[in-house]
Amino acid sequence: MQLQHIIWHLEHLAPPAYQESYDNSGLQVGLPEAEISGVLVALDVTEQVLDEAEARGANLIVMHHPLLFKGLKRISNATAIERIVWKAIQKNIALYAIHTNLDNMMQGVNAILARKLGLQPPQILVPQADVLSKLQVYVPEPAAAAVLEALFNAGAGQIGSYAECSYRQSGTGTFRPLPEAHPAIGTAGGPRENLPELNLQVLVPRHLEQAVIAAMKAAHPYEEVAYDLIRLANTHPYQGAGMIGMLPEPEAIPQFLERVKKALDTGCIRYTRPGHTTIQKVAICGGAGASFLKAALRAGADAYLTGDFKYHEFFDGEDRILIADVGHWESEQHTTELLVDYLRQKLPNFAVHPAGSITNPVHYFH
Repeated sequence: MQLQHIIWHLEHLAPPAYQESYDNSGLQVGLPEAEISGVLVALDVTEQVLDEAEARGANLIVMHHPLLFKGLKRISNATAIERIVWKAIQKNIALYAIHTNLDNMMQGVNAILARKLGLQPPQILVPQADVLSKLQVYVPEPAAAAVLEALFNAGAGQIGSYAECSYRQSGTGTFRPLPEAHPAIGTAGGPRENLPELNLQVLVPRHLEQAVIAAMKAAHPYEEVAYDLIRLANTHPYQGAGMIGMLPEPEAIPQFLERVKKALDTGCIRYTRPGHTTIQKVAICGGAGASFLKAALRAGADAYLTGDFKYHEFFDGEDRILIADVGHWESEQHTTELLVDYLRQKLPNFAVHPAGSITNPVHYFH
């Protein structure tokens, strides 16, 4: 199986268009046309993970955290990153990262974290903005149905839980074919045409823009298609950072912390003591999520669970919310389970292994 086929499935799950600007998700080492014999899924890639991939006969590592965030000036053995790149090339092992684009998906990193904690119904904590566009295209009335069908088939027109949403306005379109034109209606070099047209409007998610426009042009009868693609400030309810949901019943703080410890198998939870004594509404963010504390407060969360809080950031809870810092690795460790399950479902006759190597660089002395 070629690497590009596996990448297609991964980018269907988490389109790269939704990664954060600082991120570097995607193929980091390897060739898209390479033949893949097996996949190892890990949170990070280390030299130990590379050795494990080789031992398992896997020549693709799908990792959550990118190995390469900045450009390399040389590839030698001076640093761990350089050694990993060199070793991966030598052993013909491809490296693919699926990071903040997976964080920002409704069925991504935070979804499995919410499931482990028993939160219902999980909703995006900080929906992404600037990821939707409005496409409006002018179509002669007889061709409107075919163009609209093409737009829907390409993925346009979804609003929340509703598909095939559109709006249309009728009006009159004018054009005069120049001598070099090949008009579907009228005559090259002829007079100005006045035709009944419809203005069709649909929403288009960012990652489907090119495919939707291509489908629209293929179905449209005109040689030159008049359309507008307008980026919207609307947020997307199913894409964004973090999640928030409810526990089945309110829990005392010790009971809630025990739930977290058991669900995430963590040996240490750094937490604050809020002014209230029970927890039911819980916000979460896998990885480093201190920047979303205010969003958790605005949403009325009783607790906010994430990793990598700094000392002074704990004060920002202002005794209004329990901040539970479980650690970066601990809050994202189940991402490998998510990716393994997904790839096994999409590639049922292909070898997909979860990494046995623990890549957490932080250890706890009990």
